[in-house]
Amino acid sequence: MRLLIAEDETIIRLDLRELLERAGFEICAEARDGLEAVELARKELPDLAILDVKMPRLDGIEAARRILEERPIPIVMLTAYGQQELIAKAVEIGVYGYLVKPFRETDLLPAIETARARHAELVALREEAESLAEALAARKLVERAKGLLMEKEKLSEQDAYARLRKASQLSGKPIRVVAEALIATFEGS
Repeated sequence: MRLLIAEDETIIRLDLRELLERAGFEICAEARDGLEAVELARKELPDLAILDVKMPRLDGIEAARRILEERPIPIVMLTAYGQQELIAKAVEIGVYGYLVKPFRETDLLPAIETARARHAELVALREEAESLAEALAARKLVERAKGLLMEKEKLSEQDAYARLRKASQLSGKPIRVVAEALIATFEGS
């Protein structure tokens, strides 16, 4: 797993790198400020980012927002501040983990694993939602095509569906494509 670390304090960044490499992670990039983090995320395509909240030029929350806009990845925020409003902002933009400094390896590694798991769940849910939306759209087209066949050809619902299914099988095209073509034909005349 390739990680991006963004931390303006050099000693903390080096400690973090050492701790993560010891745990088996590859550090693909290190940033000293938020703008550099955004640029490195774009260039290096990390699997996960660990960002400090308070950084020069661009704070970690805005850097996270920009990174997530371009490419959704799990992000864990580090901060010396446990302020509820910062946590709420981070969660609102899609950050998956939040650790208050000083942190220990026993805090950081579970936060990374949790962020990865939550991100994977969200990706799976989005894919499922897209699949369901596509199925619903296809179903609506088939229903519309059936309705047109029933109206124009005076067929029963069952016969209209059978005709669509047979046309799909004969043409080797999905029933959705056949339904779209039928709708275009009937509505064009």
